[in-house]
Amino acid sequence: MKKAALTLLAALSIIACAEKTDNKEEAGSTEPTVDTTQVETQEEEEITDPKVTEVWDPEPAVVTFDKNGVPSDAEVLFNGKDLSAWKSTSDSIVNARWKVNSDGSMTVAPGTGPIQTKENFDSFQLHVEWQAPQKVEGEGQGRGNSGIFLQGLYEVQVLDSYDNRTYSNGQASSLYKQHIPLVNATKPTKEWQTYDIIFHEPKYDADGKTTRKGTVTVLHNGVLVQDNVELAGTTEYIGRPKVTPHEDGPIILQDHGNPVSFRNIWIRKLND
Repeated sequence: MKKAALTLLAALSIIACAEKTDNKEEAGSTEPTVDTTQVETQEEEEITDPKVTEVWDPEPAVVTFDKNGVPSDAEVLFNGKDLSAWKSTSDSIVNARWKVNSDGSMTVAPGTGPIQTKENFDSFQLHVEWQAPQKVEGEGQGRGNSGIFLQGLYEVQVLDSYDNRTYSNGQASSLYKQHIPLVNATKPTKEWQTYDIIFHEPKYDADGKTTRKGTVTVLHNGVLVQDNVELAGTTEYIGRPKVTPHEDGPIILQDHGNPVSFRNIWIRKLND
């Protein structure tokens, strides 16, 4: 009797195991599978020699500086002596009519119109020094107003913003009506102001669609005020920015009716 009972239990155990196996096959195995397509990566060998990570080529070109701090690889746009690199914007056959001063600066001749470089540029680093009129007149946009137009289309505002409130996206060093400067770094009116501008031009495909927006970085008197900001399009006095595919363009200095002075203007072409 005892032997028969043991035999029955063994048979029932075998049947139960078989049923479990069948159920697994029907439901699919829940056991984790190994992805044999995964390639195991070996750990990189530890570097112990510092020379392994040294890169010697290419060697950066050496840049030297003249007495005015102009880099040797820069093109001087205003040398303090003449306006040979400039022409009238309103009449391309007429030379720039602005006044060249004995101190090596030039001054807007109000009413004669803006001037522009005879050469066109793509991406660049631009250095400009400017000074508001020494006789403080007007307020807001009416005090020491001019502008630097990159490729003739994108204005970095020039304005006497020392103790002179105006709309924030129209004060000195603004990307006119697009980007407010991070801070107001304007020195007192009697002092010269410095702009260092890094401009990367916008790019377009064959259909005229933008593939890369233009960007601008500005340091005003050595202080970062525009940090690689994107241009939405042209800087407009009225209305929204416009996006129109274009080629290289000139640097334009604006005649806004105020005798603003400029000096030590140079540019470095950027290959991008």
